[in-house]
Amino acid sequence: MNKKLYVGNLPYSTTEAQVRALFGQAGEITDVALITDRETGRPKGFGFVEMATEEGAQEAIKRFNGYTLENRNLTVNEARPREERSGGSFGGGRRDDRNGGYGGYSGGNRDRGNRGGGRF
Repeated sequence: MNKKLYVGNLPYSTTEAQVRALFGQAGEITDVALITDRETGRPKGFGFVEMATEEGAQEAIKRFNGYTLENRNLTVNEARPREERSGGSFGGGRRDDRNGGYGGYSGGNRDRGNRGGGRF
């Protein structure tokens, strides 16, 4: 069974090939994902490595948690499941003072001027 690992504090110059070569020393890799900023495309300094086996994942944690790569100490541990973000079409109850309501819905029949209406 595949085991996903979180890899943090990566140098921003790190490539997927470098991560594959490093973690391949611990076992078979099924996937590597280096996270980048959506807007700029720049690396965020962390990613995920999916190992083919539990044994390979544990070996990678043992070998590379605290490992120095380009003067940075890596953080390697089991990835936690992604949490659902609150929000949705009403903005999660966040106060939005621009339109007098919560998350884009004022609930009233207020003139919105040149804003082109609300989200509905």
